[in-house]
Amino acid sequence: MSIGTLLFTWLHGTRVGADADGNVYYQERRGRAGMRRRRWVLYRHGPVEASRVPPEWHAWLHYTTAAPLPEGGRRSWQKPHQPNRTGTPLGYRPAGHDYAGGRRAAATGDYEAWTPGS
Repeated sequence: MSIGTLLFTWLHGTRVGADADGNVYYQERRGRAGMRRRRWVLYRHGPVEASRVPPEWHAWLHYTTAAPLPEGGRRSWQKPHQPNRTGTPLGYRPAGHDYAGGRRAAATGDYEAWTPGS
């Protein structure tokens, strides 16, 4: 994060809360005339990556809710939040991907290529 973001946060921000990952959420102390108060997040560690924001805080950041949703209110079928791992070594790589060995299963013969005019 930049020194400008930290300075703006120190001068104009009010801490609203933090998530389980340690990211801290802020809101402007005073709103601007005719506009909503700005909301933002300071990530605890690692790169600035929007998928690291859990759904409870995402709704608040985008003004869907007036207050953050309670983190303890998850249903039994809901999985814990996981950031997007695309482009990292932990990202999904299907069978046949070059990084996963590069070997695909043989074609089954049930595919027929389309040709124009047929």
